[in-house]
Amino acid sequence: MLMRDTTAQDLALARATERRQSRSRWLAHAVLALGVLVFAFPIWVTIVGSSHDASTIGRGDMPLWFGGEAVANYVSAWVSGGTARRTTGGLPAWLMLWNSLNMAVLIAVGKIAISLLSAYAVVFFSFPGRMVCFWLIFITLMLPVEVRIIPTFEVMVNLQLTNTMTGLVVPLIASATATLLFRQFFLTIPDEYVEAAKIDGAGPLRFFKDVVLPLSVTNIAALFVILFIYGWNQYLWPLLIVTDKDLTTVVVGITKMIGNGDAQNEWNIIMATSVLALLPPVAVVIFMQRWFVKGLTETEK
Repeated sequence: MLMRDTTAQDLALARATERRQSRSRWLAHAVLALGVLVFAFPIWVTIVGSSHDASTIGRGDMPLWFGGEAVANYVSAWVSGGTARRTTGGLPAWLMLWNSLNMAVLIAVGKIAISLLSAYAVVFFSFPGRMVCFWLIFITLMLPVEVRIIPTFEVMVNLQLTNTMTGLVVPLIASATATLLFRQFFLTIPDEYVEAAKIDGAGPLRFFKDVVLPLSVTNIAALFVILFIYGWNQYLWPLLIVTDKDLTTVVVGITKMIGNGDAQNEWNIIMATSVLALLPPVAVVIFMQRWFVKGLTETEK
């Protein structure tokens, strides 16, 4: 009799625990669904708005479902950048996307290349002031381009690098964060690899090319995703350094498409251009998702 009572109590306790866990799961999923809704709703409105005409959006009675002007809006945005407003000089979206793509790729590749070499020098070479050099690099985290924008702009003007892709990229190309991450990763490489390379007669460059780089592939991929998005989203520096319309990036171009005062905005073209601007970073994240996750979580050599 006592055994049956104990079994019944255990079953009741197990059911109560299962109900509590079920309620916790439902609550967690509800919070996650609400978060997704909050973040996804503006994107949905943008996608839907890109399929309606400008008058429907301008009247403020745009439905939350697709209209019939999507093809015309995207063709107009891609080919001519709209017709009513000319603040961007009628720049087509493909040109602005091309400029942004070039800038983002050059910034990401340049940051990774410089950070790899600087972290490699700090970890694998012994020279006076090695840690001083590292800390000088690390301190630059407190000096982003927004803080040093006036002297940086003056340097670019003196070097005649305004209105050039070089002027867009070079001031943003150094990265103390990437250097720190690569340094921490290189410190985990076993000393036996270094000794084996020395025994095989491998010099510093060969060790870097044949050992360090293959081990760093996933970290490079993860950092490339982060740095590509960083470069793609740049606004202040391209707005300041570029006045040539042919070098306008898509982030700057979208803001210039929005007029002030009583100016008529082609919201359908603006929204279509915004959707097009989302595609390259989303494609990079999706394509490199597996390497991105491995680079952030993998620790085995």
